[in-house]
Amino acid sequence: MDSKRRKLLLGGLALGTVAAVPLLRPKALGQGGHNNYFKSVSGALHRAGLSGPTMVVDLERLKKNANTLSAHLQGHYDFRVVAKSLPALGLLEAVTRQTQTQRTMVFHLPFLRQLAQAQPQTDILLGKPFPITAARDFYTNLPNSSFDASKQLQWLIDSPRRLQQYAELANSFGQSLRINIELDVGLHRGGVPDDQVLSEMLNIIQRESRLELAGFMGYDAHAAKMPGILGGPEKAIDRGLDIYSQRLAQAKLQLGAAFPSKPTLNGAGSPTYQLYKSRIHTAPCNELAAGSCLVKPADFDIPTLSDHIPAAFIASPVLKKLPYTQIPGIESLTSTMRWLNPNRAQTFFIAGGYWKATPESPVGLSINPIYGRSTNQEMLNASAKVTLKEDDWIFMRPTQSESVFLQFGDVAVYEQGEIVDRWPVLSNS
Repeated sequence: MDSKRRKLLLGGLALGTVAAVPLLRPKALGQGGHNNYFKSVSGALHRAGLSGPTMVVDLERLKKNANTLSAHLQGHYDFRVVAKSLPALGLLEAVTRQTQTQRTMVFHLPFLRQLAQAQPQTDILLGKPFPITAARDFYTNLPNSSFDASKQLQWLIDSPRRLQQYAELANSFGQSLRINIELDVGLHRGGVPDDQVLSEMLNIIQRESRLELAGFMGYDAHAAKMPGILGGPEKAIDRGLDIYSQRLAQAKLQLGAAFPSKPTLNGAGSPTYQLYKSRIHTAPCNELAAGSCLVKPADFDIPTLSDHIPAAFIASPVLKKLPYTQIPGIESLTSTMRWLNPNRAQTFFIAGGYWKATPESPVGLSINPIYGRSTNQEMLNASAKVTLKEDDWIFMRPTQSESVFLQFGDVAVYEQGEIVDRWPVLSNS
């Protein structure tokens, strides 16, 4: 190729690239300020005198989600509310009242203590195995309430070694322990993997007079996201329930008359509980656990929860507003970056940040990937279409609830246009 032809070709490529750049620029996002819903929440926060990052729970939406859950269970399964996903006594009381249950699943020793003290009527199943030191700590410092651990508490046990530790603990304290055995139904995060291990654990229970089998638990969150090429959620659920049924039949055969007459056979979780609706006559479970679906964080935007609605938002005030976005060290590129991405036209610094959350309102807010994250003053960008000023509230949607809820102090309860209550979160220590 001669040099003249090469220059023409390169020139054409360059012109084509320049012409394509505007087509590759993202559209300016935004529709002004908040919609009517978030305008109402903003007004309620201002009237309540709140001024810092706040977790807001919409009580009406929470109750609607609880009703949706109850409608799917149709009375065929008991419901156990997961405390780590709703870590405030007020939240748990609202849900247990709405769903008419006294069953709770607990994952942390501090939560166990607080629930046994404040809600002594609750029936508690642990959602994960506790180290033996935690169980010893619990019995060393029993709650000063009517809570009866020998009847209302089930320790989740996942291995023969841990079960033997609990047998020794029971003997040393003179306590009878109710044991719920964790089954691996496909998640592969521990639990009984085969019939040999289960047989060994049942032998220990038969041998130790202070241990009593209370039932089984099989968590199947993996099923909801199982890709179609591997059979999809339906096949994953069926595989897990087949395993569950086999382990249950084995236990009934091995224990005979010693098998509990009213066992706790726990299954599911927020991502999968609706898949049990069509398995009422085949699933071995008699109760299902869920929690996150009642506030529906962003990670739970999945097909199996399409009829649940978001009920929890992080609210934070705008501290600073800038009519540009500047990155330290490359200030000279400010105009260029704004031209390349019109959604970097404005900057808002908010109180706090770096939460497991995504911007929700106003529409068009985004986190700057270059500037960096901050737990003190997070930078959010937006196009010129977004109208916010200092002291306005922005809203973010948590991606999960269990750890995020604990970062804001009391939960602000929103109902009928006002903040009607503040619910302290459970202590994690």
